[in-house]
Amino acid sequence: MKNYIVEIALIGAITLFALVSRFGKNDKAYGATKGLFSKIVSKVMPYNYDDVKEKAKELGQDFNAKQYAFQIVLFLAGGGFVAYLYFRNLTWAIIYGVLATAFIPYLTVLRYQRIYSEFIFECIQTYCTNVIMEFNTTQSFVKSLEGVVESGILEDPVLTDVKTMIDMSYKNGTIDESIEWFTKKYPYYMVKNMHQLFLQITNEGAKDSGESLENMMLDIDALVEGVYRDKMDRKQFYNKFLTFGLALYLLVMLIQFLLGTNNYLEMLNEFYVQIILHFIILLNSFFLIKGIKFYNEDTGVE
Repeated sequence: MKNYIVEIALIGAITLFALVSRFGKNDKAYGATKGLFSKIVSKVMPYNYDDVKEKAKELGQDFNAKQYAFQIVLFLAGGGFVAYLYFRNLTWAIIYGVLATAFIPYLTVLRYQRIYSEFIFECIQTYCTNVIMEFNTTQSFVKSLEGVVESGILEDPVLTDVKTMIDMSYKNGTIDESIEWFTKKYPYYMVKNMHQLFLQITNEGAKDSGESLENMMLDIDALVEGVYRDKMDRKQFYNKFLTFGLALYLLVMLIQFLLGTNNYLEMLNEFYVQIILHFIILLNSFFLIKGIKFYNEDTGVE
């Protein structure tokens, strides 16, 4: 491997330069690729990609240029190192290094989705608690929505959607359709339960809704607590899972130690051995990606 250190470093530097040079905002190819990528991602994820990315920047949770460059180098070097460790072949090291780097956009999308879903969940929590408090004063669901909107406590896109609910309620003369529309767009337990309560109060004309609303606030607190507890548990699981998954790649070192380097190199001459090694890398990578996806799934959604 010592004979190839200079070549690997040179190839890595050239690849990094080529990738980073494409980050220029005035580059037409970059702009076209970015636009196409945004459209494709927006088709498969529940949120608009540009909105998600902008919110991540606004919340200070997006990577800067240096962090992205470091991520590229890390994936390129990591993928190449693992492949060379398995196959002792520079060609496979380059291929796996590039393949690992190619997953960065997908992992970035998953991270954006988690950040944005956590933001939406906080907005929904604010929406539910404030509508209940407003209803205690107004005794009208629509007036409660108007009060929450005027308070300026909500942020888009929830703010715009609440305004749409108000318009739909006045247009239809009933809250049923607006509630159904909002609940479908934000499938959270707290939204569904709260809206069911307001439908019951509005349609049946409950005389004393104070106790019911107080119990609903307690239910919302319990749901929020459960979501944040799940978030912490998921984070702990994710850290352990990631550590274990990455460690599995290095088990080949143990095999080489037990068999001896010369015996291992002789085994690599067998075609079926290489197939098995490829399968091990791909299978472990698949489960790693599945675990990362699970960690970044929507927060608090049914």
